[in-house]
Amino acid sequence: IVPPALIPHLISSLPGVAEEIIGGRVAKPHSCPYMAYLKRKPCKGEETCGGLLVREDFVLTAAHCADGDITVLLGAHNVRRDEETQQQVSVRRKIPHPRYNETSFENDLMLLQLAELAELTDAIYTIPLPQAGRTVDPGSVCSVAGWGRTSLNSMRTSNILHEVDLEVMSDKTCQEDGLLQHYYKPLKMMCVGDPAEDKASFSGDSGGPLVCDRTAQGIVSFGKRNGSPPRVFTRVSGYIPWIKKTMRDLLIGRDRGPAPQRYLPSW
Repeated sequence: IVPPALIPHLISSLPGVAEEIIGGRVAKPHSCPYMAYLKRKPCKGEETCGGLLVREDFVLTAAHCADGDITVLLGAHNVRRDEETQQQVSVRRKIPHPRYNETSFENDLMLLQLAELAELTDAIYTIPLPQAGRTVDPGSVCSVAGWGRTSLNSMRTSNILHEVDLEVMSDKTCQEDGLLQHYYKPLKMMCVGDPAEDKASFSGDSGGPLVCDRTAQGIVSFGKRNGSPPRVFTRVSGYIPWIKKTMRDLLIGRDRGPAPQRYLPSW
């Protein structure tokens, strides 16, 4: 049973609540070509989330980003500018994980089937997913990118993509945290961010990827309201069978057309 008194101290799977980059830096333009910017209208809180392009017609994000009508912007660095690299795509279908629980924050991931194929370029490309069940060693340094808030003192999200390097912590770190321990499930979640450092994801970046060795290992999910690390990410390797089956099932009866499989990005 989750003690009700703890819920106000957490942000995340509650609709509209997102994440942010704290203690990070401006990303090199288009150095994260897999990043998707999700604009949601109407919604109950934050209007934006992040996501990752996993196939020309699918974006992976957090299930708590399902609120509202979603439009996907790919190839963006500054989301408030009309950049030549950008492609805006509508969403054909939202598929939250069938066992997503907005109270316990379990299974916080969702696939978005795009209405049309993304055109792959230097600024838009898919990111590999991990092997099923493969874990990331504690101490590994991975990166998170997003357009969320960059300061705890500001409610404004960033127009420009930021990124931050975060250390993967042991499961024990979250299991012994006074607030997170009631929610943390090692097989389904990752504990990320050194409590001794002022670096984290916080508001506006929900659904974005934790990238380790150019592989999407986690999805920004939830953490403490004050933004202090560690924070909890959905463990992608625990959901590979569901992701593959869902994309395969939705492909049946649909002509995707020729995919630019020979295209090799410069990143």
